[in-house]
Amino acid sequence: MKLVVLGGGGFRVPLVYRALLADRSPGRVTEVVLHDLDASRLAAISGVLAELAAGVSDAPAVTTSTDLDEAVRGADFVFSAIRVGGLEGRAADESVAAGCGVLGQETVGAGGVAYGLRTVPVALDIARRISVYAPDAWVINFTNPAGMVTEAMAAHLGRRVIGICDSPVGLGRRVARAVGADLEDAWLDYAGLNHLGWLRGVHVRGRDVLPDLLADTERLESFEEGKLFGAEWLRTLGAIPNEYLHYYYFTREAVGSGASRGAFLLEQQKQFYAAPSLRSWDRTRLEREQTYMAETREDERDSNDLDGGGYEQVALALMHAIAADKRTTLILNVPNGTTLSCLDSDAIVEVPSLVDANGARPVAVSQLPDEGVGLVTALKVVERATIRAAISGDRAHAVKALALHPLVDSVNVARRIVDAHPLLSGAFPGSR
Repeated sequence: MKLVVLGGGGFRVPLVYRALLADRSPGRVTEVVLHDLDASRLAAISGVLAELAAGVSDAPAVTTSTDLDEAVRGADFVFSAIRVGGLEGRAADESVAAGCGVLGQETVGAGGVAYGLRTVPVALDIARRISVYAPDAWVINFTNPAGMVTEAMAAHLGRRVIGICDSPVGLGRRVARAVGADLEDAWLDYAGLNHLGWLRGVHVRGRDVLPDLLADTERLESFEEGKLFGAEWLRTLGAIPNEYLHYYYFTREAVGSGASRGAFLLEQQKQFYAAPSLRSWDRTRLEREQTYMAETREDERDSNDLDGGGYEQVALALMHAIAADKRTTLILNVPNGTTLSCLDSDAIVEVPSLVDANGARPVAVSQLPDEGVGLVTALKVVERATIRAAISGDRAHAVKALALHPLVDSVNVARRIVDAHPLLSGAFPGSR
């Protein structure tokens, strides 16, 4: 099979290739094309991949291209992991929002809206071109904001675009460990939007073990989300939220929590790309994982929480299920259908989904409580307002998308963000 990686010069690409090297299943990926607009980054990452493949006789062949149409032609799968504006853009998202006194995290709040405003037009162009040059390809979208971008791309690709994120499976893995179960033996009753979901049940051998975990403070606070939210608040919710809900439940603390993550990663990756090697990539990757969401923690990240969700494993499992018509269930970003009654059928939601050769279809989950419905419906309105603004290029619509977000506390703040942002003020000039 041919896999095309968009954003092929990105730092996390070796994770995907390492997973492919370990794959020995029939019909495995044999050809990888890395596409990126930056030829120097492509060279750096392809060099790391060559080191990873050293001594592996049947390693998937790797080629690189800066021509999107040529790269995707004849692809079986396209993995989209682009970052429009680069880490410079992320740093700007965070610093401009912080300068206006609101949260600037990459996918949450003003930062997420700003990221979406500049990413959606590029994602739509990519979707149009894939529909022409690789109409039979399945697109796996990891580009953030993942739910919003997947919903935008679906206008051209329909159900052939599926969004993935490693946060839900990372949460599931940590909870399974806490209750002494294997993740493969557990059914996760999880629902919401990307970076806005709740684990409301963990069924092992026909029994929901989550109530027992919620009642046990020591076990509950033994892993990342328990430490992040605290046992008392989790018991109040009767659920374990995705870690990104910290920004909604503890907004005041998050807004004043310190330095820009984007600025940190920008400096870190400058050093890696200046002298790329497998050894420096591994060292940089570990530092990146250890400092993930550091602004939300008082202590260093526990080594048991460093495994995350393994988005490359989610992508590989998704490709296997589709290509081999091998039924599996994964938590994915897919059209809602009738799964969550608070949203329409076309809304992209993040829920357990049954995957086979026909793609991914959501399965039944518990309906969200009122407080979850409120957040999910509000954020879906913001996602769609951002998509409309990105397509129209109208400043008023961009301001509206920002102002509607629950974490942006004033229309005037939304206006200041658009006007102060170096990557938005020119794209959304409009009248002031």
